[in-house]
Amino acid sequence: MTEQTANEQHWIVLGDIHEGSPEVAEIPELAGASGLLVTGDLTNLGGVTRAKKVLADLRACHTQVFAQIGNMDRTEVDEWLSAEAVNLHRTVHELAPDVAVFGVGGSIFTPFGTPSEFPESKFSIWLEECWQKACRYKARILISHNPPFGTACDIVASGSHVGSRAVQEFIEEYQPDICFCGHIHESRAFDRIGRTQIVNPGAFVHGYYATLTRDKEGQFFTAMHSLAKK
Repeated sequence: MTEQTANEQHWIVLGDIHEGSPEVAEIPELAGASGLLVTGDLTNLGGVTRAKKVLADLRACHTQVFAQIGNMDRTEVDEWLSAEAVNLHRTVHELAPDVAVFGVGGSIFTPFGTPSEFPESKFSIWLEECWQKACRYKARILISHNPPFGTACDIVASGSHVGSRAVQEFIEEYQPDICFCGHIHESRAFDRIGRTQIVNPGAFVHGYYATLTRDKEGQFFTAMHSLAKK
């Protein structure tokens, strides 16, 4: 499920932008893309002023953008993204007629006290609420800034797993088709929980991103990509 094939639709998935948004215009797969999906961390500890610049850069590349806060975005950005009608956090959108995309932004508590950190219990509630709407669709794509715990996508440099147990447990129970995540820059990886593919594309600030492709038969494929960085 990692090779891009002839398709009807594809989307660009990226996160951990950290204000490196001008480089989005360099993504080759933008041509013909159906939209941009952002897993979180638009800014570096920034508020609405910085987030506005990032969203403007994204919208200059594509008219359809869905995004959410990461732990490095101030909480005020969440309300602003909702006002802009692009928010993924705690929201379900129709990506295609039978495809739902829904998200949970921010992160569980970290040692660094970043602006948008929440307890595991919040993520459990938010995911359950989203699922009540998303489950009506044939295909469901979860965008979680937190990677699920215990996967190849949540390992820090020390080798410890630091992902969300709430996200892990939700995926184990409900099995969405794909979960795109971010947050842990060094864990750029594919993994799987049951039938759910887990994808951490890596940090876009380092040139990494992914594509989500839907072929003519309605099957989904994911691939990771890298911009050449000098």
